[in-house]
Amino acid sequence: MSLTQDRLEQVRMVRDSVAAVAPAGGDLRRIRALRFTTPGFDRETWKIMCDMGWPGLRVSEEDGGAGFGVSESSAVAEELGKALVPEPLLAAAFAARLLSGAALERQLSGEQLVLPAWQERAGAIEPGEATQWHDGTVSGRKMFIPMASGADAFVVVLADGLALVQADAPGVTLRCDATQDGGHYGTLTLDGAKAERIAAPPGAVAEALDEATLATAAMLLGVMERAFELSLDYLRTRKQFGKPIGSFQSLQHRSADLKIQVALTRASVEAAAASLDAGVDARVRQAVVSRAKARAADAAMRITREAIQLHGGIGYTDEADVGLYLRKAMVLANQHGTAAAHRLRYAEMMPEEES
Repeated sequence: MSLTQDRLEQVRMVRDSVAAVAPAGGDLRRIRALRFTTPGFDRETWKIMCDMGWPGLRVSEEDGGAGFGVSESSAVAEELGKALVPEPLLAAAFAARLLSGAALERQLSGEQLVLPAWQERAGAIEPGEATQWHDGTVSGRKMFIPMASGADAFVVVLADGLALVQADAPGVTLRCDATQDGGHYGTLTLDGAKAERIAAPPGAVAEALDEATLATAAMLLGVMERAFELSLDYLRTRKQFGKPIGSFQSLQHRSADLKIQVALTRASVEAAAASLDAGVDARVRQAVVSRAKARAADAAMRITREAIQLHGGIGYTDEADVGLYLRKAMVLANQHGTAAAHRLRYAEMMPEEES
């Protein structure tokens, strides 16, 4: 399933638009300054992202979005991964797919930031359904909400639908735990919290979750690609015995292996995005998304770890930018499910013609 020339040009233009927030090859001073702060991202930058229309890339034009495809949203996620952008675009775009009316309008404009609360256990791929609705309130617990301290509200996946819960509503408790990359995950405890019911078409949550999972794989692709670029730059400039260490055959072989991993991951992510854009059925959608996420998680961890080694001793210091990419990969690799969990789902959902 290949994209037309017009679509390829549209993907390129969307990809290039990311330079408004993350210039290609730019320094990481902003990223470093935001690490381990609250909320861990910049509201002004978030507003720029909303003005660019990124949270609504997958929202229809009739509902105020851009109406673009998964290939376009994946391209944006990849570029954000290269720049280690901390703003929670992937989660906010996931939430936007589940909102409607005034709540969606506020989300797309940047007036309000709503994040999805769907996960109830570590490593989950499917939404948890233990959170219950009762007489206008919700009770339960949701975990692993990225950058949750910056949320104004949460769209909560229930056993029988969705609910919108304001972050400052009575009965809402949020605990945040720092992550390796300087961000945080939130654990949301709801104890009879007042909520608003949200109507969602059948299968909407599963489809939006799969797209968010693929966006995470695309972001991992950006992380590993930039870490590899930094390593190649270092191999070209660092000298031993009077010549660049990149001229040593053993390091050339390692670099070639890593380049292959990047290329295979790109092929898997782009093929999955094209499949989703083509409207494949749910079983195939889950299979191709799981294949892409498992490969991206494994490849990103391998490439970023080897990038540290290729940099030598300096790679292990916090001052070395390459270390920030390893930290980001460590967080994203298990987000939306581990590689092992996705390999298992792929084996279960794999189309018969591929078996």
